[in-house]
Amino acid sequence: MTTFDQMAIGQKIEGPKFAVSRESIRLFCDASLDYNPLHLDDDYMKGDFGRTNFGGVIMHGMNNFGLLTRMLTDWAYPAGGIQRRLETRWLKPVRPGDTIQPFGSITAKQTTQRSRWVVIDVLVQNQAGALIATGEAMVEFPAEWAAIV
Repeated sequence: MTTFDQMAIGQKIEGPKFAVSRESIRLFCDASLDYNPLHLDDDYMKGDFGRTNFGGVIMHGMNNFGLLTRMLTDWAYPAGGIQRRLETRWLKPVRPGDTIQPFGSITAKQTTQRSRWVVIDVLVQNQAGALIATGEAMVEFPAEWAAIV
């Protein structure tokens, strides 16, 4: 476990790899109650959406968000951290057969009178190294936890 004091700008965080399948997409549909045909219907996905053609069903963007959140909480919680903010932008669709993985890099640390904060640039890549999503997270390490951890 890394403590807040040991964290450094540039420190890397790595989340688990996730193999995307039709089953994992369907399970996320069930969990989120989002049965949009974008995620389930190959015939529907043969069409164009304005200037976009996805070429088949795609994974929910919020599944990326969930993977990033898991990475952040797995990293921060043992050190007394609480994820306070996560903003992301989806860059590419994720399809069945892709393997994606979240990563982070600490870009700032700040101590205030009441707490301690870390800002993290986050991203998700696929098996080819293509950027799927990018964003920024903020994790708080409350001062009252410092005595406990």
